[in-house]
Amino acid sequence: QVQLVQSGGGLVQAGGSLRLSCAASGRTFSGDTMGWFRQAPGKEREFVAAIKWNGRRTDYTDSVKGRFTISRENAKNTVYLQMNSLKPEDTAVYYCAGQGSSYYSNDDPRSYGYWGQGTQVTVSS
Repeated sequence: QVQLVQSGGGLVQAGGSLRLSCAASGRTFSGDTMGWFRQAPGKEREFVAAIKWNGRRTDYTDSVKGRFTISRENAKNTVYLQMNSLKPEDTAVYYCAGQGSSYYSNDDPRSYGYWGQGTQVTVSS
């Protein structure tokens, strides 16, 4: 069983940057696609970004392309989300997640079998 522990996040002004980290313990996640999702108040959880096990493929939702970067260090069992040029609409609780099924696409939360605890990101205007 893998546990994911998130860190980072907080309050930042529009245009600022934050980096989220997600560290895995229990077993290595090096073979898993890892993803980031977010959920704003009153909204569904939405896909943000995903990265394949070897880091050679990344995917992003359109609204964060060019501003966010997902990366991973398998040796450290850690995945990151670097968020630049933040906007108020990026305000949400952010969750990292690890692959649980290859049946669904990597932007579908059903692909993920284990989740971090969530971390709040608030962007003020």
